Amino acid sequence: MSKRLIILGVTGSIGGSAVDVVRTHRDEFELVAIAALRSRAKCEAIAREFGAKAYVGEDAALKAVEENDADICLVATVGMSGLRPTVAAIAKGMDIALATKEVMVMAGEAVTRMASRRGVRFLPVDSEHSAIFQCMQGGGDVDRLILTASGGPFLDGPDDLSDVTVAQALNHPRWKMGTKVTVDSSTMMNKGFEILEAKWLFGMDVENIEVVVHPESIVHSLVTFADGATLAQLSPPDMRVAIQYALSWPRRLKAERERLDLAEIGSLNFRRPDSNRFPALRLAREACMAGGCATAVLAASDEWAVKAFVDGRIGYTDIAATIEKCLEHAPQIECDSVEAAMEASDWTWKYLSR
Repeated sequence: MSKRLIILGVTGSIGGSAVDVVRTHRDEFELVAIAALRSRAKCEAIAREFGAKAYVGEDAALKAVEENDADICLVATVGMSGLRPTVAAIAKGMDIALATKEVMVMAGEAVTRMASRRGVRFLPVDSEHSAIFQCMQGGGDVDRLILTASGGPFLDGPDDLSDVTVAQALNHPRWKMGTKVTVDSSTMMNKGFEILEAKWLFGMDVENIEVVVHPESIVHSLVTFADGATLAQLSPPDMRVAIQYALSWPRRLKAERERLDLAEIGSLNFRRPDSNRFPALRLAREACMAGGCATAVLAASDEWAVKAFVDGRIGYTDIAATIEKCLEHAPQIECDSVEAAMEASDWTWKYLSR
């Protein structure tokens, strides 16, 4: 039987790639509902193609989940907007194909606890977490996780990032993504978020989660096991590989895509990230160590700061400075529920909008 599927964020880069996967495997998936914040014409065109219900607007993602039943819900919305629809999908017993990092960053403890109680599985869509998930399918005691990072557009320059423009920040050398994720990739906050996401997805302490810069974006992440063996997952930089695996798991479906040619690539390079150049990695770890709702403040302040940068209200290096300022002044809020995470988010937006 085909899997019934809901796609949230269907007109974004991940959502569009997911539609390509469904289009290729129509006998495997039944697209029952889709949601988008805007782009009504595009959303409705996809709905007509697949006979799905279309939802557009501020509450579209939540309504799509509440008004439909499905086996799996792909959460590919932007930023914190994915949290409430994820909670609603868990409550209805849907497995979650998770592309929105902020869900775990804001409320990882609460949502994983809810999912466990309902017997719901989180199936990672990020290429890094998908790689880890794939490497762990054979079982075994895990010693550490190694997330790879492309390094973004500013890996090797310029030395002074204070005058970076929005266009420069959006000029990613490897991946085509939406505005928020692309800016986060340039600051490496996306990798900070991925550390926190990996903590909750795989039950690992952040001290055992490392980041290495890998500009070619061929090795998507690695897992070192207790016996010293390290497994890696490799593929060309195409998000459809990870999306398809999340939707089809535990099966692997055939797809006519570019195959890896290591001889053609020639060499793969790795290096440690520069923590001075990319303070976001430090801030993410500090927020995790601070406990409570500090990671929710991290997510909310990043969302505010990235928007402010894109709108021209702050400079590029002000993004990290804004986040650090929020973390320093944030009240202690126990993050034992989704409501507490949202309270921390509300405090952050009010604090920064003064």
